[in-house]
Amino acid sequence: MYTKMIKRLAAGVIGLAAMGAQAQSSTNLVVAFPAGGPADSLARVVAAQLEKELKHPVVVENKPGGNGAIAATYVGRAQPDGSTLFLSSVGAISINPALYPKLIYDPFNDFVPVTLLVSVPEVLIVGPGSATKDAKAFVEKARSEGVSMASSGVGSMPHMAIAQLKKATESKILHVPYKGAAPAITDTIGGQVDAFIGDVSGLMPHIKSGKAVALAIAAPKRSPVLPDVPTFDELGVPNVYANNWYGVFAPKGTPADKVAELNQVFAKVLASPELQTYQASTGVELSPTTSEEFGDIVRGDAKKWGDLIRAEGITMDN
Repeated sequence: MYTKMIKRLAAGVIGLAAMGAQAQSSTNLVVAFPAGGPADSLARVVAAQLEKELKHPVVVENKPGGNGAIAATYVGRAQPDGSTLFLSSVGAISINPALYPKLIYDPFNDFVPVTLLVSVPEVLIVGPGSATKDAKAFVEKARSEGVSMASSGVGSMPHMAIAQLKKATESKILHVPYKGAAPAITDTIGGQVDAFIGDVSGLMPHIKSGKAVALAIAAPKRSPVLPDVPTFDELGVPNVYANNWYGVFAPKGTPADKVAELNQVFAKVLASPELQTYQASTGVELSPTTSEEFGDIVRGDAKKWGDLIRAEGITMDN
């Protein structure tokens, strides 16, 4: 009798402990950028919906630095159980390998692609005081006189777009790298540099307010949020396609069934009304994929941007 009671009590304690552990379980969504930027805002919108699907807390962890190296290394060393995920842009995964001779992480072997989340086209802007009010005039000036163009840093997607534009137009473009998009945008609006090309989601508030003038979209089609802004193709400038996508990765060794489960959960998140609203207001394109499809995009972009970096002789010094 006494022994049975002890067993029942022990079973109850174990059950309560298991329930407590389940209640306290959480998912960490690691972002390689500071709070307040486009990647962080996307992560928080996604995390809020992810919590509803997973039925437990989802914590956004900001680990900026090293062009994504700090966040990538942190996730790469995490337990491969789906509890720690990496929300990354194209830079840390597909651009850094060609830009840095040595990386402290392996973008292709340290992670498992889960899904692409959004595609974000780059848009060319000038300040309200600029003498060039349309893209054709801007390209003509770049070819004849030369222009200065800001980026959010060497190897960033804006830098890649500038390199594409320079190559496609055979123009004189002075690349002016900044430490982040915010100061680059500020100086473009103020006229300290001639132009900036960056994520449409981050530039929409400035365009809507009239502080920036959108000239062209670096995508195969026009943006629904900027229907009057032409693509570079329409201007006779081919091969200027800069898609600063954001996607989710899990640590290497995460079981295939767990990856498949997460993929389906994120598909539900992207189909939610909240993400549809986010898409409509920011100009990003919700782009759910399978794990395999996302892996193909990662490898394809690594070749695309790697070829451009090598052809243009881009290093961390330029």
